[in-house]
Amino acid sequence: MIPLTLACTASDRTRPLMDGRFRVNGCDITFIPGEPEDIFRRALRDRAFEVSELSMGSHIVTTARGDSPYVGVPVFLSRAFRHSAVYIRTDRGIRSAADLAGRTIGLPEYQQTAALWVRGFLREHYGVDTKGIAWRTGGERVAITLPAGFDVQPLGRDLEAALEAGEIDALIGPRPPRCFLERSAPVDRLWPDTRAEEQAWFGSTGFFPIMHCLAVRRDVVERHPWLPVELFRAFAAAKAASIAELRLVNVLRVSLPWIAAEAEAQIAAMGGNPWPYGFARNREEIAAMIRYAVADGLAAQAIPPEALFHPSVLELADVA
Repeated sequence: MIPLTLACTASDRTRPLMDGRFRVNGCDITFIPGEPEDIFRRALRDRAFEVSELSMGSHIVTTARGDSPYVGVPVFLSRAFRHSAVYIRTDRGIRSAADLAGRTIGLPEYQQTAALWVRGFLREHYGVDTKGIAWRTGGERVAITLPAGFDVQPLGRDLEAALEAGEIDALIGPRPPRCFLERSAPVDRLWPDTRAEEQAWFGSTGFFPIMHCLAVRRDVVERHPWLPVELFRAFAAAKAASIAELRLVNVLRVSLPWIAAEAEAQIAAMGGNPWPYGFARNREEIAAMIRYAVADGLAAQAIPPEALFHPSVLELADVA
């Protein structure tokens, strides 16, 4: 048994491992639960964890330039549609995605995965010239160097306060800004019916946006090359068990009255596997993310999607 530290967010996909219902063969794991921002910062700056949940945006950036301290496992611990992450000032004449052209938009980090997805679908689905937008950030977890022609600068103050004060026209963020929740400023989502917009986009692309993957520090995988396979198997089994629990009706495992019916509907809508792990099933989506990173100036050139993951796990199939 090898001792390992594993940092990740607690969710229905990870708790079956954290509470011991499932185990990673050959490993004695100390789980370190936390919020993504802190985990990513410590993993990328300090290489603090032997196994870590990792931002796909940052993983693409560091792998493309050849200095990634981690190698991925195609266990996608976070996925989220991100149309709901676009907040606008309603007093700026912004009525559609096209009206974002030429605006000043805040985002926590330029390399953030949520922002990567939003810029990608703004360009490819809505025809917005994202290079013509002035991007204002809260800072970067790892240093990035962009080519000439990209207007990306740190804002130098709190992004939510800047949105409330009208200093930026819009904000992309995975959490609703306070001024939106409190209705203290003329701020709303760009797409008020985000679910309908996201479902239509999913119907067009087939993508359920990958946010985070599981990753193993390179020095660890060099010593234990069998580890990525065992991690994949354990996490896939835990995820399958969590989805099966959603469908139980003898005793509801989630505190929502129609969760089983909603689970059945969403599983059907997502082709029978609502949260797919595995490389082959997700290759096209990962290739799109790499394409977005190149268009954003975050990667100098496209890399094969396979380069993000350990070779031993590329052929493994997900447990539906």
